[in-house]
Amino acid sequence: MLRRLYEMLRRPSKYSVGALLIGGILFGVFALASFNYIVGYTNSLEFCIACHEMRDTVYQEYKTSVHYKNESGVRAVCADCHVPHDWWFSTVWRKVKASNELIHKALGTIDTPEKFEAHRMELAEHVWKTMKERNSRECRNCHSFEAMDFKEQDKHAARKMQQGWKEGKTCIDCHRGIAHHLPKGYKKPKP
Repeated sequence: MLRRLYEMLRRPSKYSVGALLIGGILFGVFALASFNYIVGYTNSLEFCIACHEMRDTVYQEYKTSVHYKNESGVRAVCADCHVPHDWWFSTVWRKVKASNELIHKALGTIDTPEKFEAHRMELAEHVWKTMKERNSRECRNCHSFEAMDFKEQDKHAARKMQQGWKEGKTCIDCHRGIAHHLPKGYKKPKP
């Protein structure tokens, strides 16, 4: 049987080439669909809070935020703010970078609320830096400056928003601690 297979592969017919081509295409479709399913699953709230480090800390804070429950009924989940949506490669690259989080989970760097709090400033600064570099793009997936009705906002807020926009500020420059508590010792940057 192996000899017949060898002979068939050594001198492929149009049928074997066609079978390989169709098999390759089917495998590729299956592999891509599986990969996209895995990426989608790892973007779910259920996946993000599966480890107690997130479930017992930032998830509890998030549940008290306007991003979790609000008058419009629109909920932003972890991936909406922490995973890029602009390009498929950006999403995959974020998943690759998340392997660092898995390493720290295995090392036990943040496996207790006390350890998490000890590293909270460092973790927050990393997220804020990334958001700043991306011009708060993940915020802008839902919040459009052009769609804001400044007449409906508090006068002070409307003035500050328009001033920040003119100065080239991005969302994270002013809006920190929206979905999670600010780290102990955090000092608001001077304008």
